[in-house]
Amino acid sequence: MHMADALISPPVGAAMWAVSAATIAYSSAKIRKGLDDHVTPLMGVLGAFLFAAQMINFSIPATGSSGHLGGGLLLAILLGPHAAFLTLASVLVVQALFFADGGILALGCNIFNIGFIPAFIVYPLVYKQLIGTAQNSTRQKTAIILSAMIALQLGPLCVVLETCLSGISALPFSTFLLFMQPIHLAIGIVEGIITLAIVSFVRKARPEILLDALAARPVDPHPVKKLVLAFLAAAIITGGLVSWFASENPDGLEWAIAKVTGQEALQGATGIHTALATLQEKSALLPDYSIKAKTAAAPTDPYGRWGTTASGLLGVLLTLSGITLSGIALRKTAALSRKPLPSGEYGSGR
Repeated sequence: MHMADALISPPVGAAMWAVSAATIAYSSAKIRKGLDDHVTPLMGVLGAFLFAAQMINFSIPATGSSGHLGGGLLLAILLGPHAAFLTLASVLVVQALFFADGGILALGCNIFNIGFIPAFIVYPLVYKQLIGTAQNSTRQKTAIILSAMIALQLGPLCVVLETCLSGISALPFSTFLLFMQPIHLAIGIVEGIITLAIVSFVRKARPEILLDALAARPVDPHPVKKLVLAFLAAAIITGGLVSWFASENPDGLEWAIAKVTGQEALQGATGIHTALATLQEKSALLPDYSIKAKTAAAPTDPYGRWGTTASGLLGVLLTLSGITLSGIALRKTAALSRKPLPSGEYGSGR
């Protein structure tokens, strides 16, 4: 569901960039007060794991399409909405800049559709209402599956709205919507099952983490080393090895575009699209998660699966490092803001 720049007009892209940037600032301010030494590594390894997991496209039977884990609901359940949104935004930035997965102009749209909707709409208004305070097994399963399905309907709906509001592609609203919603309903069911499996694992390992996130509190100072190591190992194995077996079918968005237009990819219509495409080409270390050949006569990825492995491991490292450094910076700014001025010092008044 990563939108390409060719779907988005500059005004729509700029507006969604503004919305996403404001939400990043808001979320940073909210978690700065309570971020501790245990939340930061959890954010880092969960972001790294999600990056790797999003490389694994699973086939949707009888459609010729595929999908991958969005992860917004999963992160909101484990971290709470604010930390989840920041973590997912970091993943999407790494994907766009270093792997050319999702456009730069469309980055604000992607952060909103994949991060904001599950973290700030579905998690508080659907998941928390369904699970209540009892959190028994049946309610947990129902809440997660239904929430994932709803998130994977609202996100694609926003994709259609943003595309049609942009008005630069030949994608009529009703036809585009007709293909987008059913395929993402199927993807949402699979996402719900995967999310349930991971949440069940965490519930057995560290149940208090789920209680902290549900209450919108930072994780209490209990040891999470084993959980951090488990997710880090899962990220490395998934990105480095399991990514070999990802489906080659187009994802739900590409599939829907192809059904409507006969093409999986569209071309940008303005000079801004061209400029951003050039910028992304320069910044992408491993575009499309592969090592590109230097000559047109050579194979697209002469290293085959090892190019995928390199992409997975590099993405895990970049995501883990970026989120961890951001968390450290947030902690330091929070500490500085709480530090009292020396006696008699009240500023210059200028």
